[in-house]
Amino acid sequence: MYLLLKNIHTACAILTIAGFILRGYWMMRTSPLLQHPVTRVAPHVIDTLFLASGIALIVAINLAILENSWLLAKFAGLITYIALGMIAMRFGRTRQTKILAFAAAVTVFAYIVGVALSKSPVSWLAYLSV
Repeated sequence: MYLLLKNIHTACAILTIAGFILRGYWMMRTSPLLQHPVTRVAPHVIDTLFLASGIALIVAINLAILENSWLLAKFAGLITYIALGMIAMRFGRTRQTKILAFAAAVTVFAYIVGVALSKSPVSWLAYLSV
């Protein structure tokens, strides 16, 4: 069961960032594809499955959230990524604000991936001390 959940979670991570980057590109190009029904619904479906599989993994391996600083860092990163994504795709007042929020959101996503792989809140920097 663990391997299935991990594979679903990983696949959703790839789909969510790929979709976000594509929507960011469309946002920068002012593409009407951003208003397509699939574009508006698919991210919510993927992100819900992504979050649900993450929670299921935590339950399946009986992780104590408050005792694992890397997991708390992932959650903090997730909240930051969501907030920046909302600014980039919806609430940014200017094109420049949206583009900066988009770039920051992608950077935060990379941080989250580094945390997940290294199991350390310092993310990718953890590999420098090895």
